[in-house]
Amino acid sequence: MPFLHTARTVFTVLGGLYVATVVLLTIPYFQTHTLFLHAVSIPWFSNFDIPEKYGLAPNKTINLKIQTADNETLGAWFVLSDPHYHSLPAVPSQPIDYIPAALKGRPTILFFHGNAATRAFNARIQHYSLFSSRLSANVLAIDYRGFGDSTGSPTEAGLALDARAAWNWLITNGATADQILIVGHSLGTGVSALLSAQLSDEKISPRGVVLLSPFSSIAKVLETYSILGVVPLMKPLAMIPWVAGAFSPPPHLLALRRRIELVKRTIIHRFDTEALVPRMKGSILIAHAENDWEIPYTHSEALFDTFLDPLLPSSPSFPSNTLSQDEWATFTEQFSKRKEAREEIVTTVELHNFGTVQECMESGRRVVLLKTLAGGHDYLGVQEGVQDVIGRTFGFFD
Repeated sequence: MPFLHTARTVFTVLGGLYVATVVLLTIPYFQTHTLFLHAVSIPWFSNFDIPEKYGLAPNKTINLKIQTADNETLGAWFVLSDPHYHSLPAVPSQPIDYIPAALKGRPTILFFHGNAATRAFNARIQHYSLFSSRLSANVLAIDYRGFGDSTGSPTEAGLALDARAAWNWLITNGATADQILIVGHSLGTGVSALLSAQLSDEKISPRGVVLLSPFSSIAKVLETYSILGVVPLMKPLAMIPWVAGAFSPPPHLLALRRRIELVKRTIIHRFDTEALVPRMKGSILIAHAENDWEIPYTHSEALFDTFLDPLLPSSPSFPSNTLSQDEWATFTEQFSKRKEAREEIVTTVELHNFGTVQECMESGRRVVLLKTLAGGHDYLGVQEGVQDVIGRTFGFFD
């Protein structure tokens, strides 16, 4: 039948493309370009010397170059807080001269963006505008190495150096650690976690850390990520019963399963935020939208639970003998105790028509999980409600 023949051809082609994608992800070059998407330099042909072209107010944003410890040059924008900006002459002669006073006068948000595009991308411009107006904060936004007009090529270690260079630039120009709030979005949450852990190891305490639409690790992203929010990258194999081990898989599926495991083993940029949690000592706000189709909000729930884990009874082990009533009784009792302990230390507030805030005070710091009903992936942080939770959590309204 023509229809069946056509359908078979289509599925064969799609299957071939899927296998090719999995194989390519084991090659460092393709893996790096897939993760960072730094070649997608949107807006194309950006003129970073003219931030006004992208919607920012005249003379409010200063275009900068920041040197890293390994001699890369990062393009960056410093956006003045609205209170400081409005105190300046209508046409300031040298806006860069106002940076030290701005850093001393208001808190500063050190912003790390997600993959692809540049600091001039519209969704990011909206973040800067709201941070500088609703929170009255300065903003330093960098393009990582290999992005925008920055030199070099991105790696996990390289982005960690970029983050520290941006931090050091703020300190050198007059900011104090307690006035710097580290904010990361998507890929930037992995960068933020690396910087936070490094600073904590050095007993340096920033104002806090905000993780917008984070992932728990790149390995977990591979299991849950959907291309364009629609096509799952690794899920097709997990949804087939024999792949999970229930039955003996056909040879071609067994080979594909092995390739997927090979991808996980060959990840070169791990960004394992979950593993960094024990080193991150300051106050943390994790925020995620329930309608995020790129990175599911379960990643944020997992990170929040990892922060809570040291405060709770140990997680019960699943019964080894599923037919044993005694093992099930022990499992149920331990599970109930852990649940009760969690309810005692976590306060939950429902925000009507907006979302839910869960908060725990732990060793003098606040650990907060905000789940919103809307916002998707790129626009979570531009919601006024999210900005307000950030402001209240980190004292911007005091």
